[in-house]
Amino acid sequence: MAHKSKEMVVVRGLDLERFMGRWYEIASFPSFFQPRDGENTRATYTLNDDGTVHVLNETWSHGKRDAIEGTAYKADPKSDEAKLKVKFYVPPFLPIIPVTGNYWVLFIDDDYQYALIGEPLRKYLWILCRKTNMDESIYEELVQKAVEEGYDVKKLHKTPQADPPPESSDQTPKDKGGWWIKSLFGK
Repeated sequence: MAHKSKEMVVVRGLDLERFMGRWYEIASFPSFFQPRDGENTRATYTLNDDGTVHVLNETWSHGKRDAIEGTAYKADPKSDEAKLKVKFYVPPFLPIIPVTGNYWVLFIDDDYQYALIGEPLRKYLWILCRKTNMDESIYEELVQKAVEEGYDVKKLHKTPQADPPPESSDQTPKDKGGWWIKSLFGK
């Protein structure tokens, strides 16, 4: 049984280009702020020219799409550890202020098809997959890895995912991102 004070093991030498694209949230630690009925939650990552990553997070609640955008970058450019910072520009505050959180890749398979994401306080955990569903044995393997890194996996909540997933085209106002910020950073 891993101890919480133990430093978490993160992925080394993450290939950011291969990490780009869409990831579906298979399970996460639910947050008080996130819509309890959030479905089809997903993240789409795009590499920027300057080596940072554009982040688009989407969820659907009562049939309506909520989205928020931000930027991810390596916490320490000289390190080969997959410890990223994610910065969201939070509406509706003026001036626009960034909210920054930690995003640590704890595990990714060789084919970059599924990933376990956490952060140093172990308050948040995400199981992500390239597809809307994950093989149960792989899911259990990732849960076991989370246990080894000191997470209380009883808090994991599976995210409903439609197959096929919904389109992003609906023009929901962009200022609905508060749920995601609060769930990420517990603010």
